[in-house]
Amino acid sequence: MSSEFDLIRRWFSPATDHTLLAGGDDAALVAPAPGCALAITTDMLVEGMHFLPGADPASLGHKTLAVNLSDLAAMGARPRWAFLALALPDADEDWIAAFASGFLALARTHGVDLAGGDTTRGPLNLCVTVIGEVPATRALRRDGARSGDDVWVSGCTGEAAIGLAVARGAIELPEIDAARCRRRLERPEPRVALGLALAGVASGAIDVSDGLVADLGHIAERSRCGIELDWRRLPHSSALAGVPFTERAAAVLAGGDDYELAFTAAPDRRDAVLAAGNAVGVPVTRIGRVTAGESGVRVLDADGRAIALAGGGFDHFRKAAR
Repeated sequence: MSSEFDLIRRWFSPATDHTLLAGGDDAALVAPAPGCALAITTDMLVEGMHFLPGADPASLGHKTLAVNLSDLAAMGARPRWAFLALALPDADEDWIAAFASGFLALARTHGVDLAGGDTTRGPLNLCVTVIGEVPATRALRRDGARSGDDVWVSGCTGEAAIGLAVARGAIELPEIDAARCRRRLERPEPRVALGLALAGVASGAIDVSDGLVADLGHIAERSRCGIELDWRRLPHSSALAGVPFTERAAAVLAGGDDYELAFTAAPDRRDAVLAAGNAVGVPVTRIGRVTAGESGVRVLDADGRAIALAGGGFDHFRKAAR
């Protein structure tokens, strides 16, 4: 059986492009580009909480890195370095090889060096720290929204939540729609290029990991403002057309795991926002506005009345495993 260090050397020691010293020493050495701040994020994925037992390891490798890259995208940061810590039940090299292939393929796509990490035996637990670079004055933050700003979202929300329902057998969809939703759940595409394009354009941003309303609520709280969303403007995936309205609305507003970007921008930046989306091939939709007064998020129907929301978004200590 391979040792911990054999596994690291064999599967998690790729060549690096912009790391002074990568794995093999007690710590890595990295240096940011002149004039840039470091944006640093950490996420942990636990079997049974963040992914279903028996998940495809290549897809899981992809998602393990993708969720961290999405955080950097929301900051307008360019990802540079990743650190991967794994707790593994056993040294199953077929599983590890597939996981590494998914993780490293996405790392190559976004120019990320795997600069270090750790492995240990234990219940399956995947933890990644990613570091990126961003000019400090151009970083996108949650506290930048201002009254009168537009509210935007990239892509559409809800597919990943329905993908989870499909995986659990709670919802049946036509094969092509089910496959689309499952892919959004298992292989999310972090909006890194869009985040970079929005730096200096958007006033505030967040990635949609725990649900659109819940995550926009963080912008409202940090910016000390309110947010109103227009249900009619929200983009809806054609793959959800066959889902009953109640389940569809819950997925779109509170489903989570979409890893789209929700962001705010001044009305005079509308053309710039649309140009940013067009430049990177990601659709962006204006879905609401920022309001003065008490922080919070309201979703309004066609008559301007608030839609009752049966819960905000995902919370590790309030809800069952997703």
